[in-house]
Amino acid sequence: MRRLIDFLYRNPKARIRHYERFGGYLNYRLIKATRSQMERASAGLPAVYSPADGLPVYFLTGKNYLYQTLFCIRSLVISTKTQFRFVLVDDGSFDRKLIGRMNKQLPGADIITSDIIKQNLERIIPVLRYPYLHHKRVVYPHIRKLTDIHTLEGPPWKLVLDSDMLFWTDPVALTGWLKHTDHPLHMVDCGEAYGYSPGLMNELCGEKIRPLINVGAIGLNSSSVDWGHLEHWIKVLEEKEGTSYYLEQALSAMIIGEKHSQALDARQYIVNPDTTAIDAQQGVLHHYVDLSKEGYFKQAWRKIVD
Repeated sequence: MRRLIDFLYRNPKARIRHYERFGGYLNYRLIKATRSQMERASAGLPAVYSPADGLPVYFLTGKNYLYQTLFCIRSLVISTKTQFRFVLVDDGSFDRKLIGRMNKQLPGADIITSDIIKQNLERIIPVLRYPYLHHKRVVYPHIRKLTDIHTLEGPPWKLVLDSDMLFWTDPVALTGWLKHTDHPLHMVDCGEAYGYSPGLMNELCGEKIRPLINVGAIGLNSSSVDWGHLEHWIKVLEEKEGTSYYLEQALSAMIIGEKHSQALDARQYIVNPDTTAIDAQQGVLHHYVDLSKEGYFKQAWRKIVD
């Protein structure tokens, strides 16, 4: 009976509310159409070469997000003279065709396949010791930004960027951090989005977490990630307060805790930019979450190809 009620009532009602947030069904369809245009246009973006000595930047990406990754990368390289080495980490959807496209459009980039990830996970966080982490990898892919990237070999400090972002001017703060890294880095959110109560998070990590951490651009030291703590934190958070879409962001905030960290200027590295900011290309970087997706798909990406 519950499934029938969900099918006939709750799910349609939730979809209607979602459409209304984006100006109604017809406007929502237009947003989807322009998203498809962006996806097709990504195939025509100029190739971006990754020199071996470039500053490393990591993306968790795959079939559904590579077009956004390509636009983010293109916007970054045309905004600065700094050279980057891009590391593309499999979100579970890499195949031969997609890898071929990445080699063509991002020559020299490091491509981290599921086989490499599996070997690292077995070595560093084996399933018998960390069953909850492995379960979350299956049902909640966002956590792979922690598990799959911070078990990679290489420099301990890693800058991970979300794909749904565009750069407009030289990201001096980001490149400066990459060149002289000794503390965590993060964006500042437009509103609290941890999905869990601060009291419980503080209690678990034994520190007072900072508010408004956003992980669109997040720099962490892999060697500082305590996998045993993450296993315990996830289990207790979900037992006491349920599952949350923002779990990965909450865990990142708990990893940072009270440590000295660098918060990117929210006026320049903008989360959920409004229409004025999108129209004027204000600031250095836009992270298109929530309602700003409309401006992202309808107009922002077009400025990269004009």
